Amino acid sequence: MAAHCSGCVFTVCVHLGWDKCRVCCRGQRLTLRMLSRSVSHSSVSISEPDSHTHTPAPFSRSAIGTFFQERPLLTNPFTQDALLRAYLQRHLPDQQVQRDLLLFGERLVSEIEALGRQCELSPPVLQRYDAWGRRVDRILTCDAWTRLKHISAQEGLVAAGYERTYGDWSRVYQMSKIYLFAPSAGLYTCPLAMTDGAAKVIESLGVPVREAFERLTTRDEKRFWTSGQWMTERRGGSDVSSGTETVARRQQDGWFKLYGFKWFTSATDADMTLTLARITDRHGRSTAGSSGLSLFLAEAWDSDGLCNGIEVQRLKDKLGTRQVPTAELLLDGMSAQLLSEEGRGVASIANMLTITRIHNTVCAVGAMRRITHLCREYARKRAAFRKLLKDHALHVQTLSRLEVETRAAFLFAMEVCRLLGREENRSASDRDTLLLRLLTPIAKLYTAVSVVSEGLESFGGQGYIEDTGLPSMLRDAQVLSIWEGTTNVLSLDVLRSIAKSSGSVLQAFFTDLLVCVCVCLQERLLARFAQTAAARPAGTLELSARDLAYSLARIYMGALLVDHATWENATHTDIYAALRWCDQDLCPVVSRDAAGCYDPQTAAMDTALVYDGLQP
Repeated sequence: MAAHCSGCVFTVCVHLGWDKCRVCCRGQRLTLRMLSRSVSHSSVSISEPDSHTHTPAPFSRSAIGTFFQERPLLTNPFTQDALLRAYLQRHLPDQQVQRDLLLFGERLVSEIEALGRQCELSPPVLQRYDAWGRRVDRILTCDAWTRLKHISAQEGLVAAGYERTYGDWSRVYQMSKIYLFAPSAGLYTCPLAMTDGAAKVIESLGVPVREAFERLTTRDEKRFWTSGQWMTERRGGSDVSSGTETVARRQQDGWFKLYGFKWFTSATDADMTLTLARITDRHGRSTAGSSGLSLFLAEAWDSDGLCNGIEVQRLKDKLGTRQVPTAELLLDGMSAQLLSEEGRGVASIANMLTITRIHNTVCAVGAMRRITHLCREYARKRAAFRKLLKDHALHVQTLSRLEVETRAAFLFAMEVCRLLGREENRSASDRDTLLLRLLTPIAKLYTAVSVVSEGLESFGGQGYIEDTGLPSMLRDAQVLSIWEGTTNVLSLDVLRSIAKSSGSVLQAFFTDLLVCVCVCLQERLLARFAQTAAARPAGTLELSARDLAYSLARIYMGALLVDHATWENATHTDIYAALRWCDQDLCPVVSRDAAGCYDPQTAAMDTALVYDGLQP
């Protein structure tokens, strides 16, 4: 039988012999008591409690009431990620990989998450002088930051990419760990990305700096080094050819002294760094442009633990990534070793950019996955308008769209990692190499902050409250669309890759696409646009660069979703995700071209609109 409270929809099921109490929405206590086992089931008494047992009203002794929202809980991110587990089951069905990621997921929840939060709450500080007035320029970080460095070595977060235990799939294994690690790691992924990039440069150049390479790629936490990447100067970071003013003066022992100003150096507490500079002749003259730039390796600290010819001008006050030491540096005779051939500095960092852009992509997808996991967890705990969020169809539809974006981004990121692994394992075909060149900047530019931003809305006001830890996710994700090239810079890089390969990268792209009606039709439209664009007025391709890059991304991501959905062990949700992705305009460059967005007169009107009302 059931007893109903007249003041709300609460229903209490009553069974013979039970003695239960409940509080209804009026704050009344309903005592449901079976009068006797010998009485019929309908003999149930519902009465007000005696005065001596009266429960105080909710606010009689409290200023905040009795309700507290249950927070979303982070559980093992590996076991909660159906797509990651399915992807590995399909492509890397190794039990050791599964076990390692399972244990790593537990470590993330039990240890790493708290360390990352501590780094957010205890940002680095600059100590300019010691107690006796000596200039020391020490960057002091919290213990959690140091602990994350040790964990990174132990877990092989860089080493796994160079041990190549899993052949072509070694990078997929490594980046699967980075993907899980990034949202919890207090931005320690930043020095790891640059460390990986430095190791890649050293390996590819084959220069005799074996100790540095071994330290960058070791699992021994006592020997592990991280590397910085000091390229950005006052004129900017993307255009290093004209923006680099730092000079290098040759010394008698064959080393160099570097002099210049580095405006933005991330992970400035790193053990070593790579940086660009212009070698001067005995008259102090240097070559302008990219042909005058050379790449150098320098240890940041000397044997006494003091700065190696560096003055830290200040730490950067940033929107996000506050955990990461980022500084303006004056190089005043920093001792450095020439790493590249003279004048080949820009060419020698191409591999480094590939690595750091892939790290950027994977970290972005990791942030997308973390916010979607928290959103769905919260939707099972948060009630609004008399039902849980998970029971509101519109809310679930929104989360579903975020999930489709996240799945597509994950498959895209892993595909680029797979191509990198094949190249490093020397099993890449010519098409693989061309695809890696084309897809790396596209993957980086497409995986940005929109999913994280929308995900915060799922928490309402709590998504805007600092001590929930949620706002830092958005702040930290914002850097991912800026670091290693903004969207427009990367779009132009896509155009350069097309031009330098004489269109071969596009041919590889079209050849690699799967035979799928929704993707194939869009691909044909894109191919037609690419064929006719070159014959149009100068500037057409540049105007269309951003939309072209987005079209390439959406079409390829659609093909990857369809491919995954056709796997024999695919689920109905895999098929549904592919269908939902292909519902959108996969080729915006064609639709906007038809609307005249790239015509010369449209460009003139864009300028007029932007500067309307601006006074000289």
